[in-house]
Amino acid sequence: MGQKYLIDSNIIIDYLDNKMPKAGMVFVSKIVDATPNISVISQIEVLRYDLPSRASKIMNVFVEYCNIYQLDEEIVPIIIDICKQRKIKLPDAIIAATAIYNEFILLTRNIDDFKNIKDLTCINPYQVE
Repeated sequence: MGQKYLIDSNIIIDYLDNKMPKAGMVFVSKIVDATPNISVISQIEVLRYDLPSRASKIMNVFVEYCNIYQLDEEIVPIIIDICKQRKIKLPDAIIAATAIYNEFILLTRNIDDFKNIKDLTCINPYQVE
């Protein structure tokens, strides 16, 4: 895969729960096999829940396998610009800015949350063929 991707929290959860259509599962599997990239926000979002032991272990192992992109000084101005452009939740702005700064395509089920953000490309694995 020539493109680089940042995986949003909802895709991590749905992928590990095998809830996506087959084409989406195959698409995301290829990205995961190449070492997945996630934002520190997604790390927090997927690990903050008190899950049953087996689910918690699966989630922790997955996150440990990922490249986790931290919130740093270079991303902050992008976050601020995104928040000024449109009404958006701060965690989503951080995820979007992380994708933009690192030139990643964002994989998310919530395309509407990220629409019209300059320089951000999104793919919904539920809609791949």
